[in-house]
Amino acid sequence: MSAMPQEGDLAQEAEIVWLEEPTDLDYVRQALDKVGTRRGKPRYERDGRLIGYTNLTPKAPRSTDSGLFARRTFYLLPHDRPNQLDDPECPYKVGSPLEAVDPRTIEVGKVGEKTARSQGTADAIPAGP
Repeated sequence: MSAMPQEGDLAQEAEIVWLEEPTDLDYVRQALDKVGTRRGKPRYERDGRLIGYTNLTPKAPRSTDSGLFARRTFYLLPHDRPNQLDDPECPYKVGSPLEAVDPRTIEVGKVGEKTARSQGTADAIPAGP
């Protein structure tokens, strides 16, 4: 189960672990997933690929309703722009999914933000050679 993260949900984050270099990506999707551990690579059950995740502080509490921990995951689906750069039919040639943010704006305890780069607007796309 996942949800959109809010600032208050991230108070127990200790670090962000990137499995891929995020600065090469226009955007990543972020979700708040409920998992059984505070640390380590969470199980990934979506299409696409896991780009990164957060680890929590050692004293991060479990959710009272589920007994699980809320941790952010960062991922891309197969049809996302970073996977489809040469496809003219890419659904996110301009714009991005609701949960997508510029990975350069992601910090521990802070929800990432949309930027011109994550939205694929002309001023964010570097000029060719």
